[in-house]
Amino acid sequence: MKFVDECEVTVHAGDGGNGCIAFRREKYIPHGGPSGGDGGKGGDVVFEGAGGMSTLLDLTYSHDIRAKRGQHGQGKDRYGRSGDDAVVRVPIGTRVIDTETGEMLGDVLTHGQKLIVAKGGAGGRGNIHFATPYDRAPRRAEPGVPGEIRKLKLSLVVMADVGLLGFPNVGKSTLIRAVSRARPRVDDFPFTTIRPHLGIVSVGSHEQTTQFAMADIPGLIPGASQGVGLGIRFLKHLERTRVLLHLITLDHEETRDPWNDYLAIRQELAAFDENLARKPELVALSKSDITEVREAYPTLADQFASHGIHLHLISAVTGENTGPLMLELASAVTKARHADVSDSSEPDDSASSTDFHRNMNDP
Repeated sequence: MKFVDECEVTVHAGDGGNGCIAFRREKYIPHGGPSGGDGGKGGDVVFEGAGGMSTLLDLTYSHDIRAKRGQHGQGKDRYGRSGDDAVVRVPIGTRVIDTETGEMLGDVLTHGQKLIVAKGGAGGRGNIHFATPYDRAPRRAEPGVPGEIRKLKLSLVVMADVGLLGFPNVGKSTLIRAVSRARPRVDDFPFTTIRPHLGIVSVGSHEQTTQFAMADIPGLIPGASQGVGLGIRFLKHLERTRVLLHLITLDHEETRDPWNDYLAIRQELAAFDENLARKPELVALSKSDITEVREAYPTLADQFASHGIHLHLISAVTGENTGPLMLELASAVTKARHADVSDSSEPDDSASSTDFHRNMNDP
């Protein structure tokens, strides 16, 4: 399925029904009073979180979404029926922004959560509401109120506990394949990953297992925070992560080295969002199964340690040290979850999304 994480739609809430002008016309009641009922309310446009969806592809073909209008009021005090809502299923993690005002209308963060993005118009009042002692036969009623019309930008931001980042071809996809059931494409050339992949990692014993969602973010390059290489679209998927796992490795280009690669990505994180740069982070040198990488590790470990950074050495191909690294990630995620709970009384939406990720990645 094609991965689409941004699209624009126009939503039209239903208009309210018109109020009715009517009078009682019954036998033996020569001067019947007003009997015009109210119009029905127009339907709302509602986005509902759907755990089984992972792309906005379907909405790219739905340029206009319309709810039903309310029925008009009728005689004999009969009120019009409210219009049906237009309920649209969207992936968990969808952010909704009004393109004309720039206002963020909300995030859809849990399965079944409903977000009203356009409200239907109120129904007009019938003439039964306008009778007075001085005007017992009013010939006045209200028209229905038009429903809201909005142009919206939908942006899907992946929900994961751990964001896996680094330069292209540092082994991110190989690692997530090794520790979860996610199956991104793996090839020996840059930019084989062109969309985020999610995997569920389980660590610990049967008595005490910790699970967390890991997102494999497509490779970043200098200038990503300004959109180079679609960087902004990739960086946004790190916004909701709790912990970052930064992979580095040796590169064939003589002008690059792991420390400079690390600094370049850190600069892009800070340029995109200072809060993103402040997230807890683990750093690992990948591809330790390659002789040159293993030989370079002691020098690189000392270089990173001089800046207060512990550098892990791993190989996703052989599995070397991936277990201890996942345990350390699980500990960092647990601490971050507890910090979120203590900082806010709101439910832990990201943690509750684990079932969604598990279902999406199970074969």
